[in-house]
Amino acid sequence: MIKHIVMWDVQGATAEDRARNGQRVKQAFEGLRRQIPGLLRLEIGLDVSGAEYACDAVLYSEFESREALDAYAHHPAHTQVRHELEGLRTARHQVDFESHST
Repeated sequence: MIKHIVMWDVQGATAEDRARNGQRVKQAFEGLRRQIPGLLRLEIGLDVSGAEYACDAVLYSEFESREALDAYAHHPAHTQVRHELEGLRTARHQVDFESHST
């Protein structure tokens, strides 16, 4: 299994603007559920800490294999979401790792 975690900062002059944009990210990625072969789990969370150094949104997903993750990167539904959110995200951090735990 491959775990794919992505964190973003989103545009917004105020906390309310960032929260609204975070919701757009959340809704867009939640729409990918049941569309991507090999995607086992997908969660989107929005920051509630308000810490200055915190990212605004996080994606946590699990894929059955590295090949499934690679296919997701180019899947039309995923590329559409990336296109819809273009310019909304100001920073992106990613970690992919293999997990052998159950």
